[in-house]
Amino acid sequence: MADPSSYRPKPGQIPDSPGVYRFRDEHRRVIYVGKAKSLRQRLASYFQDLSNLHPRTRTMVTTAASVEWTVVSTEVEALQLEYSWIKEFDPRFNVKYRDDKSYPYLAVTMNERFPRVQVMRGHKKKGVRYFGPYGHAWAIRDTVDLLLRVFPVRTCSAGVFRNAERTGRPCLLGYIGKCSAPCVGRVTAEEHRELAEDFGDFMAGRTGTYIRRLERQMADAAEDMEYERAGRLRDDIGALRKAMEKSAVVLADATDADLIALAEDELEAAVQIFHVRGGRVRGQRGWVTDKVEAVTTGGLVEHALQQLYGEETGDSVPKEVLVPALPDPVEPVQEWLTGRRGSNVSLRIPQRGDKKALMETVERNALHALGLHKTKRASDLTTRSRALEEIAEALGLDSAPLRIECYDISHLQGDDVVASMVVFEDGLSRKSEYRRFQIKGFEGQDDVRSMHEVITRRFRRYLGEKEKTGEWADGEAALTEEDGRPKRFAYPPQLVVVDGGRPQVAAAQRALDELGIDDIAVCGLAKRLEEVWLPGDDDPVVLPRTSEGLYLLQRVRDEAHRFAITYQRAKRARRFRASPLDDVPGLGEARKQTLIKHFGSVKRLRSATIDQICEVPGIGRKTAEAIAVAFARAAPAAPAVNTATGEIMEDDEDHADEDRAQDGAPGSAEGVAGEPVSAGAPDERRGQER
Repeated sequence: MADPSSYRPKPGQIPDSPGVYRFRDEHRRVIYVGKAKSLRQRLASYFQDLSNLHPRTRTMVTTAASVEWTVVSTEVEALQLEYSWIKEFDPRFNVKYRDDKSYPYLAVTMNERFPRVQVMRGHKKKGVRYFGPYGHAWAIRDTVDLLLRVFPVRTCSAGVFRNAERTGRPCLLGYIGKCSAPCVGRVTAEEHRELAEDFGDFMAGRTGTYIRRLERQMADAAEDMEYERAGRLRDDIGALRKAMEKSAVVLADATDADLIALAEDELEAAVQIFHVRGGRVRGQRGWVTDKVEAVTTGGLVEHALQQLYGEETGDSVPKEVLVPALPDPVEPVQEWLTGRRGSNVSLRIPQRGDKKALMETVERNALHALGLHKTKRASDLTTRSRALEEIAEALGLDSAPLRIECYDISHLQGDDVVASMVVFEDGLSRKSEYRRFQIKGFEGQDDVRSMHEVITRRFRRYLGEKEKTGEWADGEAALTEEDGRPKRFAYPPQLVVVDGGRPQVAAAQRALDELGIDDIAVCGLAKRLEEVWLPGDDDPVVLPRTSEGLYLLQRVRDEAHRFAITYQRAKRARRFRASPLDDVPGLGEARKQTLIKHFGSVKRLRSATIDQICEVPGIGRKTAEAIAVAFARAAPAAPAVNTATGEIMEDDEDHADEDRAQDGAPGSAEGVAGEPVSAGAPDERRGQER
């Protein structure tokens, strides 16, 4: 590990101008490339106290052994040079967008004397018009088959073409009218090129022109009583319309735009792109990347734009690019795109209307792609085994934790405090073992006390059931109820994970110590930097970013958070539906929310005086009196009842059946990774809602 101060440039050496810089390791390999509006300010940010750096940045600067830079005149030049160097050196610490598969394109080889229509993959070639990408090659072939009767362009290989020229006989497509047969001279090279250009223009979205032209020709042929020709033109129009139906109309005619959406977590990001040409979705592509460097959403968007348009020019760059967040600064990127296209390009965030709705669809696809990627990664037995071994090694466990329980606390500004317990066995979620808890006895946003209470209640039940049945060596029957079902808290975990840092970990360990349990390991996963905290340690354990163990811990933590926040929201919704505020005439949802926000909870609002209620903006004295009367008339809340058994539920009653009705049956898609596109609970309100 190198000391950054050993290669830090001397004061005054770094120019205060735009440029691109490279960090190299001891073997002179480029490990990171970046650009800056001011090289002096940007590079100075790397040579500060290591404890103030992001863990990934800290790893990069301690791996590097030297830094060098190149001064440019503008930020646009810096963007272009950064892209070139990333392509050339492939630095290990830069964000790398790699397609999750090779997408096929429909290509028209305008660089040949007789242009050819074909399916192409891989790198794009100069002088070739590309359309797509498409999800499947057969979709391209179906479209081409429909269009060849209208635009009979050559589709044969060079060898077949030369053989037809030598023999003077065209291939089968030439005989059935789906090729103009330039190989035998039926059309000239200029006429065939014109056909290829018309084919390309139609695929680029200029469809109305050709359909209207064919409709006029059909009408003229019918008027001249050339019915066979009119019938052929009618069939041609039908083929064009059928080809157009394969692409859904999503935006107004003549709209050319690319929509880019992201779904990300601390370690990975999924990108989805919809290519809209002529108002229709002409192609879709996507990929998942590791977030090697500390990067914002705007930074990810900038990298995606470089990946998409770094080698594109002309019409391949659309007039409009819609993104979820703008790069900072946005002006150089927009100027760079304009230079690639040769005319103005609009780079913006859609705010309303059809484009906003389509962006939401692209975002759902990105979320689904990230979830599918995680599911595939989690389903691999070898990967799961390696993850458990890495966790055991990092935490100093004697064996791999085959059963992991994770706990999370959720509340809304201290109200409706609940907790969740999720279980992973052999690296897979065990939804039948999920439990949830109501936290009572105190108010406020005290996650530490809540965590202590939950751990105490869960393992007190475990000790109670263990005392009733004796040691587990008596056999499997000791772990089951009379009807054969597993006891609710019969199985102890090898590892308890809590969502939080050192305070939450200390509370969980204290609860286990008070119960006399010393054979269960405890750790916490702090969300901001993905640090693993152990009881009594002053410094966290930092697992490598590529660690499968860190990935598993993150997935367990995210599932616990999802399960907790789903319960908390459902509980809050039931409370609001039965709120006495519903009986107050003229009190709408907006003023209800204002009241709850002002007092912090319904309980505080219930105990407030009329004068205190009048202090809320928009609440007059008459309304305040009506609110006080409504709370006075309200009967005490009835206890919760288990709909399956009819029994009054305890705080930590088994709600797994009810939750499986929401999450899916056991063995279905697991956790955050396996949920459908529309499922899951967002994390964006974590500051207020935990």
